[in-house]
Amino acid sequence: KRARVLLRLYRTRDEARADLFDYLERFHNPRMRRRVARRDREFSALIKPSVETG
Repeated sequence: KRARVLLRLYRTRDEARADLFDYLERFHNPRMRRRVARRDREFSALIKPSVETG
């Protein structure tokens, strides 16, 4: 969390709070992590070369 805050300049405190809330929801929410992992697996399956096309 600290690295995210140090890399950004926020115009208002509300903007900073919204950004941190988004970060926490996205990366620390277990349901969201599972959803992101599932999308990553689906995407990886799409870009894997097939046996036919190599």
